Amino acid sequence: MKVLACDGIHEDGLALFRDAGWEVVVSDPVKEPAALAAALKDVDAILVRSATKVPAEALTDAAQLRVIGRAGAGVDTIDVDAATQRGIAVMNAPDGNTLAAAEHAISLLFALARHIPRADAGMKAGQWPKAGLTGFELEGKKLGVIGLGRIGGTVARKAQGIGMEVAAHDPFLPASAAGKGSVPLKTLDELLAWADVVTLHIPRTKETTNLLSETSMRSMKKGAYLINAARGGLVDEAALLALIEEGHIAGAALDTFVTEPLPADSALRGNAKLILTPHLGASTSEAQQAVSTILARQIIDFVATGAVAGCVNLPPLTAEAAREVGPWIPLMSSLGRLAARLVPAPTRLDITYAGRTEALDTRPLSRLLVAALLGTASGRVTPVNALQEAAARGLVVSETLGGDGDGFDRLLKLRVVGEDRTREIEATLHRGPRVVRLDGVEIEFDPQAHVLLLRNEDRPGMIGVVGSTLGAAGVNIVNFALGAAGDGQARAAITVDRPVNDEQLAALRATPGILSLAQV
Repeated sequence: MKVLACDGIHEDGLALFRDAGWEVVVSDPVKEPAALAAALKDVDAILVRSATKVPAEALTDAAQLRVIGRAGAGVDTIDVDAATQRGIAVMNAPDGNTLAAAEHAISLLFALARHIPRADAGMKAGQWPKAGLTGFELEGKKLGVIGLGRIGGTVARKAQGIGMEVAAHDPFLPASAAGKGSVPLKTLDELLAWADVVTLHIPRTKETTNLLSETSMRSMKKGAYLINAARGGLVDEAALLALIEEGHIAGAALDTFVTEPLPADSALRGNAKLILTPHLGASTSEAQQAVSTILARQIIDFVATGAVAGCVNLPPLTAEAAREVGPWIPLMSSLGRLAARLVPAPTRLDITYAGRTEALDTRPLSRLLVAALLGTASGRVTPVNALQEAAARGLVVSETLGGDGDGFDRLLKLRVVGEDRTREIEATLHRGPRVVRLDGVEIEFDPQAHVLLLRNEDRPGMIGVVGSTLGAAGVNIVNFALGAAGDGQARAAITVDRPVNDEQLAALRATPGILSLAQV
């Protein structure tokens, strides 16, 4: 396995990859999509911070890439939709820099309140700039926190600790959450009109881009302050600058910007009431060490065991849950391929996990099954993009948990529907992974083996005819499972020691009494 580490990933995380036997390639930030695309051609995972962006065009030829890891929280510099479409997992490490980001926001709060950067610059210029730098005390002031997640919640707690009155607005929390916990929730309009200082702690999405527009910032209390140490693009920078220059907003502190690095000629640089820092929120040695090791463990576990943590485009799966579903993984892949052979263009897939299912996390199993079912058609299909690919191809997938296991501890039932046929498969792990029924007929076989599925007239001599034909071709029969369908026909699953070639299959299909034959 090979990992490309860009943007100065901490050595502690890279050491974990090396200890796990991975090849580690360290790179400076890769700014050009074409250069990144070339670098990703033989890479299994890439680690980035904020300098290297991963757009869709960089993933075009990344056939080997399985994981994009963001050493931090935000993934707005990664085209998650494009990665998902290509079956690539996108992981982050949001917990590793929580304290660093929260403390930086608090430091900007103090810097705004006491004009520390302007005072420092004046002193170093040989001045005594005391006049005009009268600040304000934070105790008793109202802090409006937009986004009450890990970082926002930490900022709220620390601000309460210095005596501030804190309220919050969170666009991702339901209205029913208001009044719960120690921080009251308000609507955005209510919060902006109430707060003396507003601080942002939300991701940048389509919905949150320019959340603080000129209109919304005009609804802020005259003389209020603004802090954005979350993501560039949450604030309309031109409108903010205009509102500061006209005196409606007293000042602001920005750690993140729409364009990073901030252009040398940016108008933001020329306003003395703006405090600017170069995206330092997560820049502590402790945070960088933490995010690198968290991310490394997540990626190594994902590749080695299927455990999913910190993944923004896959449901979470703990290491314990991964061990629980692990024995099912080979069976799901082989059943998906089997279903694809039985129904080449399915329009519906009904999956039932019967028997004892309370401890089984079925989400990764269903995704794996769908990926195997669709993977033989076209394109790259993995559990990451399986459900999206199913929807795009018109395949309806339903999942049911519970029900009668028909004597089995756990029984998997599949119903695969196509335009001209419907096939049913039942399988279990009891005494090893195996199919136990096909179209309601009890026949047992290992779907991971070389198997011929036969439908024939239910009359004497058919087993001998098939056996003789295969024997003459030099094909050894490992197991022959036969079941009567009750309609004058029989079903057979013949396990052989090697694949049967097209000429041999044609000879079998031409045998009188054989109605259909498929090799899986």
